[in-house]
This record gives sequence, structure tokens and C-alpha cells, in this order.
Amino acid sequence: MITILKRIGSNLAPALLLLLAACSTLDTAPRVSVDKSADWALIPFINTTETPLAGQRAEAVATGLAQSLGIAHLQAYPQNLRDDNLFEAGQGKTQEQALAWARERGARYALSGTVQEWRYKVGVDGEPVVGLSLQLTDLSTGQLIWSGTGARSGWSRDSLAAVAQKLIRQMLTAGIGN
Repeated sequence: MITILKRIGSNLAPALLLLLAACSTLDTAPRVSVDKSADWALIPFINTTETPLAGQRAEAVATGLAQSLGIAHLQAYPQNLRDDNLFEAGQGKTQEQALAWARERGARYALSGTVQEWRYKVGVDGEPVVGLSLQLTDLSTGQLIWSGTGARSGWSRDSLAAVAQKLIRQMLTAGIGN
């Protein structure tokens, strides 16, 4: 690696190191054209991790980012209708109830997700890592119109929330644009 950096030169070496610093993987369906002024619903995210409430943490990040990308009318599934369980059991039932709730409210789109990883790696550096999938459903047809999956890790000084924010922003931008 040092030999490569010497060949690249001192000006480009920091840029190369920055690129290698935070690894990420992203696979998404092609961008879709959506009506950002329509009513949107945020469906509870499924948490498949061992981290309690990771789904709700990811939802909070997705809510803010979706609105910053121009989705004006985004309503989250009400907290009082959720199954308040620390480990988020029974999530399949909640998903169906939330989709029915979104349709009753007249939402056009439903944004949902699954969190596969949400933790700090064990070890000396303790890097934050996030892995998740997002899905966008057109509620007027019931069709899944966009999906993406991604993973990202950061430096030991990065916060888990910052890594999640970068990944979710990258995913939403790839799916629905700015």
C-alpha cells in the first residue's frame, strides 16, 4: 500500500485514503419518478438485528432525510398503534396493519425498510456499521416500485447515526432523486 501511495504522489494519497476510509456497498433498482407532493406513509422498519429499536432509529433518520429530499407530506405509522416490544416481535403483522392504515389515510406511497445491521464492530477500533434495505410501494396499485439495499461502515470516530444518515441519504437519492 505504501508503495502505491508513493507512486500516486503526496497530493493524491490523502484522497485515496479517504476513499478507502468508509466502505460502502449499494445496490438499487433504477430511479423512479414519484410525486413528492403526494401523501406518503412511513411504515415501521423491520429489525432483524440483535440491537433493540434499530428499526425505529433507522425510521427516524429516513423521516428527516425524506423530507429534506422534498417529500412534503410524510406521515409515520402512529406510535400508539405499534406493538411496543423491545425486540420488535410480530413485525410481519405490524407491516400489514401499517399498510392498511396508510391506504385508509389515502397515502399514495409507502416507504418501508428492513435493518440487517446496526452496531459498532467489536475490537480495538469499534467502527460503526449499518446495513439495511428500503422499499417503496405505490399504494394505488400495491406494486413495489423501487427497492435498494446497502451497507456502510465508518471510522472509529464516526457515530452510528452519521453512518446511517449517509447510507440512507445515498439510497433515497438513488431511488427518488433530490
